[in-house]
Amino acid sequence: MSPESRSNYAVHHLASHPTILAKEDLYDEGSVDPVYRAKAKVLNQALQEIGMGKYQWGLFIVTGFGWLSDSVWPLATGLILSPAVNELHFDGPFLLLATNLGLLVGAIFWSVGCEIWGRKWSFNLTLFIASTFGIAMGGSQTFMMLALLAAASSVGVGGNTPVDSVVFLDFMPSSHQYLLTILSMWWAIGWLFSSLVAWPLIANFSCAPSGPCTRSDNMGWRYFVITLGSVMLLLAFVRLFAFPLYESPRYLIGRGHDAEAVAVVHKIARYNGTETSLAVEDLEKAARSAAQNRGTDKWRVLNEGSVWTTRHVRALFSGTKMAWSTSLLIWIWGLIGLASTLYNNFLPYLLASRGAKFQDATYYTTYRNQVILSAIGIPSALIAGWSIELPYVGRRGTLAPLRARLTGAFLFASTTARSSSTLLGWNCGYAFFSNIMYGVLYAVSPEVFPGNHRGTGNGLTATATRVFGVLAPIIALYANLNTVVPVYIAGALIIGAGGLALLLPFEPQGRASI
Repeated sequence: MSPESRSNYAVHHLASHPTILAKEDLYDEGSVDPVYRAKAKVLNQALQEIGMGKYQWGLFIVTGFGWLSDSVWPLATGLILSPAVNELHFDGPFLLLATNLGLLVGAIFWSVGCEIWGRKWSFNLTLFIASTFGIAMGGSQTFMMLALLAAASSVGVGGNTPVDSVVFLDFMPSSHQYLLTILSMWWAIGWLFSSLVAWPLIANFSCAPSGPCTRSDNMGWRYFVITLGSVMLLLAFVRLFAFPLYESPRYLIGRGHDAEAVAVVHKIARYNGTETSLAVEDLEKAARSAAQNRGTDKWRVLNEGSVWTTRHVRALFSGTKMAWSTSLLIWIWGLIGLASTLYNNFLPYLLASRGAKFQDATYYTTYRNQVILSAIGIPSALIAGWSIELPYVGRRGTLAPLRARLTGAFLFASTTARSSSTLLGWNCGYAFFSNIMYGVLYAVSPEVFPGNHRGTGNGLTATATRVFGVLAPIIALYANLNTVVPVYIAGALIIGAGGLALLLPFEPQGRASI
């Protein structure tokens, strides 16, 4: 198609389909590299022109596998904790500490890596690493072997959502970026799947909570991790061979590879059975126009080179508003990371220990309750996706004044339980609102980071939540888990994080991420 024909096609197509016009982005002048911003606007228009098609819906599924992995493996550590402790005789928090250290390493490594060698390799390798070492956990003979394998598996898990959210958002038309929030549905499905698998296996193939315990009498938790690992390995093969993941066009234009970015956009259009008017000349024209403006010299330094440097971090603190946004997100993720890790990882233990107090402590009851709590998260994700698009509510309104505070309130309320069923009821409320909170938080973070530094931004927030997550088992080593202290800590932290969310300067509702 000649440039003249392409131009005529674009004018006619946009005139006859006004709804495909891309939204304005959410940044002020000076917050983002103007050359990248100009090219990203052109790219956004092309993706909006292509629309939400078969490629994007396929991506919704395969990126969901990452949310699934991020859900099942940390939860699995908590689910196997009691039977593994009975057999291998160790302090439970040490296994959680090993897992969280692996998650920390993975968050840093993969987030930095996806800025160096691109999104594609990181996207595909994380699931393979998590599933392979997860399967190997089932053969552990000692606590040390179990801890090392859990940490190795967690290195893969730690990169799942930081990388996958970047990949998903990079290919979405601005009209459908709210689907990033609904992706948390996969997180809830992972919880439900893990709990459903653990319920029959651990309940029926485990030693009694007290008394001698041998490996042959305690195979349930091994069957459980082998089953999880096998399923996740299958999903890793599906992701690699059944779906053609292209390199992110936003990553490519951030590197100056405009021709490759245009080629990717055309491949997406063909996959969707449509066409696009995007040409390399369009990106070059936008870049030249932006470069003529004043204030681009400092950004030129931030875009040189093809390896990761601190320029990615500096860009996220380049202006007052961007620096404030990045700092707040790091603190919000850190506080919620500590609260949720402290509470979620010890939830099966809490249910079991409180069940003993209420005279109904069995593996069957514990994992039945876990299934109920997990099922509640699925509708939460859908409600979160609906809520963030409500006028005058948006991401901040959904995250801050209601959902985070209600999440903390239900945690506090659980300390008043005088029966097992009451405790389960309060935990159901917590599960419902916490899944809404997480769905919004997982979306708003990558939405406010510019695409050429989104991997690093996600890495900073993921690192914060993993660093604080490492503190949770350390606290548990010195706190009395038979008291309500962990619940008070978790509830206060979540309410505090909700207050900080009100101060976020960017509201992505009605705006396009670039």
